[in-house]
Amino acid sequence: MNDLIQLLPDAIANQIAAGEVVQRPSSALKELLENAIDAGAKNIQVVVRDGGKSLIQVIDDGIGMSITDARMCFERHATSKIKRSEDLFNIRTHGFRGEAMASIAAVAQVELKTKREGDELGSLIQIEGSMVKKQEPVVFQGGTSIAVKNLFFNVPARRNFLKSNAVETKHLLEEFQRIALAYPEVAFSFYQNDMELFKLASGKLSKRIVGIFGKQYRNQLIVCQESSPHIDIKGYVGTPEQAKKTRGEQFFFVNNRYIRSNYLHHALLNAFEALISSDQHPFYVLFLTIDPKHIDINVHPTKTEIKFDDERTIYGVVRSAVKQALGAHHVVPTIDFSLDVNFTDNWDNDNNKGHEVSTENNYRTFRGPSSLNKDARGWEQMFQQDHEERAIHFDPEKEKQGSGQLKTFPSKANSADISTEKPAAGPGKTFQIGQAYFVTQTSSGMLVFDQQATHQRILYERYIRQLDQSAGASQQCLFPQNIQLSPADFALVMDLKEELNNLGFQLTVFGKHTILINGVPTDIHIASEKVLFEEMLEQFKHFKDELSLGRKENLARSLAKKTSIKKGDQLKSQEMENLAGQLFACQNPNYSPEGNKTFIKLDLNKIERFFYS
Repeated sequence: MNDLIQLLPDAIANQIAAGEVVQRPSSALKELLENAIDAGAKNIQVVVRDGGKSLIQVIDDGIGMSITDARMCFERHATSKIKRSEDLFNIRTHGFRGEAMASIAAVAQVELKTKREGDELGSLIQIEGSMVKKQEPVVFQGGTSIAVKNLFFNVPARRNFLKSNAVETKHLLEEFQRIALAYPEVAFSFYQNDMELFKLASGKLSKRIVGIFGKQYRNQLIVCQESSPHIDIKGYVGTPEQAKKTRGEQFFFVNNRYIRSNYLHHALLNAFEALISSDQHPFYVLFLTIDPKHIDINVHPTKTEIKFDDERTIYGVVRSAVKQALGAHHVVPTIDFSLDVNFTDNWDNDNNKGHEVSTENNYRTFRGPSSLNKDARGWEQMFQQDHEERAIHFDPEKEKQGSGQLKTFPSKANSADISTEKPAAGPGKTFQIGQAYFVTQTSSGMLVFDQQATHQRILYERYIRQLDQSAGASQQCLFPQNIQLSPADFALVMDLKEELNNLGFQLTVFGKHTILINGVPTDIHIASEKVLFEEMLEQFKHFKDELSLGRKENLARSLAKKTSIKKGDQLKSQEMENLAGQLFACQNPNYSPEGNKTFIKLDLNKIERFFYS
């Protein structure tokens, strides 16, 4: 019998290695940008086409490479920073023209041009699927240019798993933003299909944040800085008002390397406790500087996850630093027990109301009702109105029962005249409870509806039909509104433009990363089309991160959630009856799109058990 075990050819081995390092175009861009940074580049230009599938090119003005280094960087296990095992635990750079280059060249057509400052000529190398096609001298201005063309051209199965151009562009922009934030002293530019998306000049971190995320962040940044024997922290956190329900604008850097850490994210959320709701995530860009000996960066192929040797200490320092920053900028409310916070503002704003303050005994005395402010007089009027209504509707017999008795209100929903099983229409047959639920009568009991879940189910199925049939009607906006989006969100909207049009949104491109809303779906009662669209987009990204949903289902659920009736909305009897009727016309009336019950049934037997159990 022949031997079965054999060594893999280098080309196949590189393709297998590429599966761990190069998962999509953004993975290749990350490696190329990190190489450019370690080459000492001060200006880096990125050019992509077709979401990185056709071209990813990174041009830098770094130190360049010699002819030998240019050829060696494509070899497996080639690196410029590790010579012994101890170096694995003392890494401060990303990588210099090595490690990942072999993996990228195994699954793409790569063209490298490079030249050092003192050399007369540079080097040109062309590689396809790990095979060197050309190597020759070339005239080049200096630095390095690497073009990755037709990614996964020799691995069709991997290429078929890539998403649409807009989605892949979104991932490319995310990687670009992380590197650009980590190195604000380096100038960056980004071109997609010959259109400039970013042109970031070198400068301070705050300027870089505004350049990437927009001018609205200019007044929303809080300085965060802390030094300790174990770790140094610096950066910015956003104000609580800026928090969003979707993650994506949270950045941790350890020794200038971007990382993902749910543990540290929890520490930061802990610092924002009571300032934001539990489902919101604040903006932050924080840099942690720590001795490399206390971390392990080689626990994941992409090096986005690391291990700390003392996680509890890091957690405490991060939480303390953020909490201190919030307090220093008066975001966390403080209480001065020597003052009455209810009246201090009134004293400062109005000195003509005769307030007398005794500083000796810290008691305050007032000159009767004339010292009440405008709000207090409003309360007084409300109590006076209530007193007058009591006088008009005074009933001596009920008054004898005492004020502790519960008040009851008659309703035909409680009558014994029940003739049909279906929800009964007519005055009094349907009523609202707590502006969150409504009750309708049936022949055998009653149905209690969750008004928000009910409306979400109705809208969701309506929007799904419109997306499938491309039949969404639109209502024109009286005043079209423009929305300035981040590059990633703009790419996402362009990718969803057809589906949004099918729902009834009429959008046009209105400048760089700006869209104009000319129309919205009919039967939507909103105060601002801009707010609706922004909230729907955030909800879409939230569902995309948390759930595995198709585009149509995600979009229908997002729009239904944002346009549905909410708890606290007052409904008329006819509106509640219409909701009940439309719900039972749905394919799945029992549950909302999020899996919550839309209604419960209380038959007469169950009601009777409440009293005679």
